[in-house]
This record gives sequence, structure tokens and C-alpha cells, in this order.
Amino acid sequence: MRPEQALAHGHWVKLICGASNQDPAGIEDLCGIYTLAGVHCIDVAADPAVVAAARRGIGWGLDQSDSATPSRPWLMVSLSDGEDPHFRKAWFDPLRCPPRCPRPCQRVCPALAIAAEGGVRAESCYGCGRCLPVCPQGLIEERGQVLSAAQVAPLLARLKPDLVELHTQPGRGESFALRLDQVIASGLPLRHLAVSCGWGEGPDPASSTSRELWQRFALLRHHQLCPIWQLDGRPMSGDIGDGTAHAALRLLTAMRPLAPPGPLQLAGGTNGLTLPLLRRQAGSALAARAQAGGVAFGGMARSLLQPLMLEAERGGRRLLEDAALWPLALERARRLVGPWLAP
Repeated sequence: MRPEQALAHGHWVKLICGASNQDPAGIEDLCGIYTLAGVHCIDVAADPAVVAAARRGIGWGLDQSDSATPSRPWLMVSLSDGEDPHFRKAWFDPLRCPPRCPRPCQRVCPALAIAAEGGVRAESCYGCGRCLPVCPQGLIEERGQVLSAAQVAPLLARLKPDLVELHTQPGRGESFALRLDQVIASGLPLRHLAVSCGWGEGPDPASSTSRELWQRFALLRHHQLCPIWQLDGRPMSGDIGDGTAHAALRLLTAMRPLAPPGPLQLAGGTNGLTLPLLRRQAGSALAARAQAGGVAFGGMARSLLQPLMLEAERGGRRLLEDAALWPLALERARRLVGPWLAP
């Protein structure tokens, strides 16, 4: 299916490379394999080098396709209207580390951004935050990365993505409106705009989140934009375990009767268990498609391919250049996204 069709029929699959991931080599590999696996959208950082790498990977995937008319995935860039965990990097001064520190930060880092020596490789860190609580000395900081108002329109005009996603939080309606105006000022011919909103607080978080989404909806409709609502059940944790898949579905269940018009896309904790759980909860595959417009895979999608990317690197090659390894990577990617693409 083409992206628009997939979104309308509950087959939409998005690859999240990471709003703070600035590793062009790794992103090119991910985009190439998942394009060939059939994803409909690829979400990357609003960074020229990253976008160029993503386009190279997409081109590779289209070239490898055995279809006469392969479907090109939409390229999305992510922005935030303020501080957000998706837009941060971990940082610490390695000179302050004790000489015999066991470096638990290195063991828990899914991006392999922390080696046996030195600090954080900023280009590989995508801000998951798992290293922050495990440092025995409390030395690790998080540093936010938010574009200034003046940067947004010229950057988007240069990058020319197919889609933009705005990450927002409850209580930031005014900041969202300002950021949306900056997106519109770029002159991009957008049809859709994706919104990722943090879970509300208080005794009835579903209702408070719903109110926030309806506020965003009014702004989008004013600009004649069709929303895609990204529901982050447990952000950046899809490679942890099955509990995260349940968290994503709980959020979907709570928001379905309250959300404004527009497809609801699962994210935050999604993994290989998400669709079976959704089908079991809905009662049938058809009912599952009616509940969710699609899914986004981030941590799980990256972790499946990372061992093969490292193996290729040890051989002095990139994954897409290794004729023995990339078919194995494609098989892993298809096992993850294939069930969502099936009729």
C-alpha cells in the first residue's frame, strides 16, 4: 500500500530513527533496510546530514526492490515546542569517573553510545535516558536540544520533508501554536502533520490529554492540516519487554473514545508483541485495524539490526554494502513490520 492508503486502512508502519539521533552512517543503514521491508514513513532528526543519509538509505532500498513500482516512504522530521525527552543527549565528563568504575551506563545504553572509555558519543545518543539513574556517582546529565524560533522555517525549507511531527506536552498550547506558525512559514506543501503529546496528569489523565489534543486539532484545522496522533505509551522503550507493549495499548484504549478526528498511531513501547495483543484485545484483525491507524517502531527496530551493523563495521564495511549481512537484516526487519502490512 501507498502511505496514504496504509494510514486509512490501519496498515501504517513508521520507523523512528530518533529525534536526537545524529549518526548518519547508522541512519542510512536503518533507512535502507526498513524501506526495503516496506515501511510507509521514516522519522528522523531535523538535521541536514541526517536527512541526506536517510534519503540515501531510502534510495538504496528502492533500488533493491523487486517491485516495478516500489512505494517510497514519506520522510518525516521531528520538532518540539519545548523541552522534551526525545530531544536530549546524555553527557558526562569522563575525567570525573572513578578509575575502577564498572560503567553500568555502558551496559544499559541501547545505542552503544558509551564505550569502555571516554564519555558519550553525542551523534549516537538518542536520549533514551536509561544511563541517567544507573551512574553510581550521579555524574550523567541530560542536555536538551530545541531549535530556536528563527531556525525552524529556513531549516524546513532546506530539508523539504514530506511530513513534520511536533512533540508537545500538556500545558504548552501557546508554544505549540507558535511552533506550528513557524512550520507554516516554511512554505512546505504539507497535507498531514503528526502530533506526539505527552500523557496528561491528575486524577483523569485521559480527559486532560484529550483536552490538549482538541486544542491542537483546532489549530491544525485552521491551517487545513490533517492530524496523525502519535500515542506514546512509554517513550523510547520498545526494546525492553512485553510490559511496554501493554502500556501502549492501555493508552490507545483510554484515548480512542476521547481523541479528535484523525488516525491514532501507536508508539512508545511498541514491539513484536503489540499487534498480537491488539488483535486479542479487539477480537479480530479487522477490529484491530479499526482501532489503530498504525504503529511506529523505534527502539525495537534499531536493536534488531544493531548486531549486524556492528558485525559489518568490524569487517570494515557498512551494512548496506555487505551482501552476506543485509539480507539477514532484512529478514529481521520483515518479521517486525510484516504482520502490520499483511491483509
